[in-house]
Amino acid sequence: MTLVRSLRRWLLVGLMVWQGSAYAGALATDLSVDVRALSLGNAVTADPPGVNAINYNPAGLALLDGRHVDYQFFGIQFGIRSQFSAPPGYNVFGYSDDPIVCQEPNGNVSYCKNFVTSDSTVQGVALYIPVLGKTVDLPPGPAIAPLFGFSVKPAGSRLTFANAMYAPLAAGFYRDPTDPGNYLGQQMALERITLFSPSLALQINDRWMVGGGVTMSYQAMSLDTNFRSPNELLGVLRMINDSVCPPFRGNGNFVTDLFLFGFCNAQQGIGPFTNLASLKMSMQDTLSPGYNLGVLWKPSDRFSWGAVYRSASHDHMIGKYEIDYAQGTQDVFNAVGASATGSILLSILGLPTSVPPKETGLVSMNLTYPQHFQTGVSWRPWHPFKVNFDISWDDYSQWSSFPLQFDRTPAVLRLAHLLSPNATLSSLNMPLGFQSPWSWGIGTETSLSSRLVLRVGYEDRGSAIPLDKRSTLVPINNAHMYGLGFGYHLDKDTDVDFTIMHLYSHDVIPAGSSSNFNATGINNLIYNPYGGLDGTTYASINMIGMAYRTRW
Repeated sequence: MTLVRSLRRWLLVGLMVWQGSAYAGALATDLSVDVRALSLGNAVTADPPGVNAINYNPAGLALLDGRHVDYQFFGIQFGIRSQFSAPPGYNVFGYSDDPIVCQEPNGNVSYCKNFVTSDSTVQGVALYIPVLGKTVDLPPGPAIAPLFGFSVKPAGSRLTFANAMYAPLAAGFYRDPTDPGNYLGQQMALERITLFSPSLALQINDRWMVGGGVTMSYQAMSLDTNFRSPNELLGVLRMINDSVCPPFRGNGNFVTDLFLFGFCNAQQGIGPFTNLASLKMSMQDTLSPGYNLGVLWKPSDRFSWGAVYRSASHDHMIGKYEIDYAQGTQDVFNAVGASATGSILLSILGLPTSVPPKETGLVSMNLTYPQHFQTGVSWRPWHPFKVNFDISWDDYSQWSSFPLQFDRTPAVLRLAHLLSPNATLSSLNMPLGFQSPWSWGIGTETSLSSRLVLRVGYEDRGSAIPLDKRSTLVPINNAHMYGLGFGYHLDKDTDVDFTIMHLYSHDVIPAGSSSNFNATGINNLIYNPYGGLDGTTYASINMIGMAYRTRW
């Protein structure tokens, strides 16, 4: 029964790892929409930035007279680093020779005399390509993303029409195949690209404006990861393999099968620090509809107030999964299934008597992209200087769980449904327990001349992930974003904006504090590939952007 529980545990948690990728970058929203907004700390609800008011407050489109077009270019670079270290007394069932944190001259011992801090770094940006149906690793360095939008307001009309393509969410990374962080994502990509956003704004009078629009987006996510399970049950399996089985190795008989269920017949064993399998999974929804609503009150040139509501989007994502089982995993499970008593036990439990090298199939999930509310003011206390202040709310509490539906019954579900109330033979429901955070931002703009303006902004971004759910797969929690930009008025019809943005997040995850990362309880069903270890995350996103706005 110990073997069954152990195998069920790490197969179940492999799917939990992939679910983490659904929010790894989702909490880094609105970082690749508009250059000017970034330089103002995204505090632009009452001071919408050109055509991209579609996203920040569609009522602001009413301020655009005539025909306008915006071209935006972003250079994005992700910097994600994690550290793993062993606290005093670290061990799993007496074993402490974890290769991630142990530097031991004698590799034949089960305990570690010399612990080290292990570093994990992201090498570059990964992007899911819809046409190819695969995730591509981009060369090291910044990734370039062009965006486009336009608006039309006929002379004498109170209505403005606009449409834009932008990316409210884009994140992805890849690590070296030998990186110690690969048990929480060797490669991950998450993107939401709004392809069409037809919007309409109405200028009610000189002070009040309202607007709204429909968004049609493409949503995709993918993950490639290894996984392991450093818990006491896997420690028991290693102890049996190392201490009990050697005299019986290759001499299996009815007596050993009776008491050990054929476990000692395996050529390779498994333990708390071994790689058990690798998982590849990707999903997409080619059409994810939503809508934006906004209001803007501008009683004078010195003050304005705005508010925007972005609806939730209900996505039905469909994709494929692939599980490659490590040789030790195949040997152990197949040895149990090949023995007389082991096969009887597996049959009684309704479990497969063998694990193939690979399993593939189709998987789907209903995902709700969270609703968003933001409001703010813009105030010009004296002529050259302006200050904006916004608060915002994202409803990530909708992500209390993620439901997965499979087209067949892989070994993972045969094992999971035995002890987990969240699993059936064709589905798996993953509890997350997210929260809905509030954030705030402030931005200032100073006119240095009749043509040149300086912008400085800051945004304090709240975390949607509770302290007991933190992990290195989700490195952006409580984050600080800094923006610096210039705007230059080329002529009466054309403006150019330049922005440098830096976002930083730092998180410390003490050993045993997170059930998505390093919990140590043997009955904990949540994925903990670094159980018992201390973790630290450092995440930074650096961006350089340019916008060219003109009339046409």
